Amino acid sequence: MAPTPTPPADPQDSPDAYVGLAADRAEHLARERGWSTVRALAPGTIITMEYRAGRLNFEVKDGRVARAWKG
Repeated sequence: MAPTPTPPADPQDSPDAYVGLAADRAEHLARERGWSTVRALAPGTIITMEYRAGRLNFEVKDGRVARAWKG
């Protein structure tokens, strides 16, 4: 029987630290800090609610991160 895969852990990083940053700077910083996936979304974008370890979501308004959350 094959071993059960272990999902990656989220980096020990606060999403709140990205709010207010320019979107491109925030994405670069997030990848440096170990986030495997960084997703930038326009305000009001419809997304699925599945949780993905290692993913950081940004809501970007006027080129800046207005909100950030894990998953």
